[in-house]
Amino acid sequence: MKFQLAINMERIDDSLDMTDVQQHTLEMVKMADKGGFNIVWAAEHHSMEMTIAPNPFQILTWWGEHTKKIRLGTAVAVAPYWTPIRLAGEAAMTDLISGGRLEFGIGSGAYQREFDRMHPGLKQSDAWRYMHEMLPAVLALWQGDYAHDGEFWSFPKATSVPKPLQQPHPPIWVAARAPITFDYAVKHGYNIMSWPLTRPMSEVDLYLQRLDEAMEANPGAKRPIIAMMRHTAVYDKPSDRGVPIAAARRQLSQFENLFKNLDDVVNGFAKQIPLESLENRDEYDPDMLAQNLMFGTPEEVIAKLKQYEERGVDEFIYYASMGLGLAEQKHSLELFCDEVIPAFA
Repeated sequence: MKFQLAINMERIDDSLDMTDVQQHTLEMVKMADKGGFNIVWAAEHHSMEMTIAPNPFQILTWWGEHTKKIRLGTAVAVAPYWTPIRLAGEAAMTDLISGGRLEFGIGSGAYQREFDRMHPGLKQSDAWRYMHEMLPAVLALWQGDYAHDGEFWSFPKATSVPKPLQQPHPPIWVAARAPITFDYAVKHGYNIMSWPLTRPMSEVDLYLQRLDEAMEANPGAKRPIIAMMRHTAVYDKPSDRGVPIAAARRQLSQFENLFKNLDDVVNGFAKQIPLESLENRDEYDPDMLAQNLMFGTPEEVIAKLKQYEERGVDEFIYYASMGLGLAEQKHSLELFCDEVIPAFA
């Protein structure tokens, strides 16, 4: 099993100075580079302090200047917010100046709140259609002159300048939960990243079942790499679990606000929703979070990861951003690098 790091610059409230958040994020990425992580992922989100990532390629360029081996991925570039020529060019430039380290992740977008501001009138449930038109156009632009006349974009003959350093193109990843996206990834040979949120291992099994069904529906297709993401916190002893659980519950209460588009956001900070008021409140029970998320001592985390490995998950995405204190985040990543990764060498 290989390991990936998903990390955002994030602020739960304005008590943290942005320069401290910036420096902390870079230090975490440098630790992951030295500690044996395979990929580090930068998100794309707009107008929210919980995920400060207006341009993932700018973030990856920054990280690339301070790292040596770790690969640099977008998780994900949101297709409806771009034009094909711009997306192809920015991605290719990142691949070029990073020495061919780009992992190109593309997706449909998550929050209706963002669509209302970045692409007014577009329903989140329809955004996958933009991704399905965008990706073939980007791949064509990376190869040479190409003209496009589609449903959402049209342009005369153009090409990506520069071209990616990796040929024929950087590895492609799609964020997948729905069966249609698993089928799309398998059909075209793209890698898959999935996030079971806070749900139990049955959710992981469901995604793996969808991958198996997509493989059966596309005979002869090569099995893609599948990576699974979980909030992760490693600590010294079981009694330490209360701190990351409290942090996760606080961040998830803001996530629910954004996900449900309640518009209770002030200056980029989403108000916390009482988790007890949610219909899906069982998904945030402390004992359930401790069991389902990648929380635990190094020994407990290794045992949990073995369950993913045995099921056929190829790579695990360590989701570091969840409102945990900066010192606790660093200690968790140190334990993971020093004691967890060696168990899977």
